[in-house]
Amino acid sequence: MSKKEATNPYKVHKGLKRVYLAFLNSTRGFYFVFREESAFRQELILVTVSGIILFFVSFTLIEKLLIIISSILILICEIINSAIEAAIDRISFSNHDLSMKAKDYGSAAVLLSIVIFILCWSFPLFS
Repeated sequence: MSKKEATNPYKVHKGLKRVYLAFLNSTRGFYFVFREESAFRQELILVTVSGIILFFVSFTLIEKLLIIISSILILICEIINSAIEAAIDRISFSNHDLSMKAKDYGSAAVLLSIVIFILCWSFPLFS
């Protein structure tokens, strides 16, 4: 790395220590999103119930895999949406068009992930 390139003082750990610390950060993220985001908890219930029902229906392995992936996608989108909202709120609680757009974009991503989930359930059920 040349002297002109800026270094990130928070990225000093390498190897297994970096992996371990990243794992701790991820588990802390799960803890915060579960504790603070009711939408995440509701979607987690949806995903859990869906997973239980999946054991009792006679879908193909591919159909089950698509439903599982779409379920996880909902949770991923909700976590990203929560991250966007936290970052915007960190900047300012005041109303601003760009803040509203950023939050609405995140919400739209969650909605699309739910549509994908519904489609993944609908095609095997109604075909």
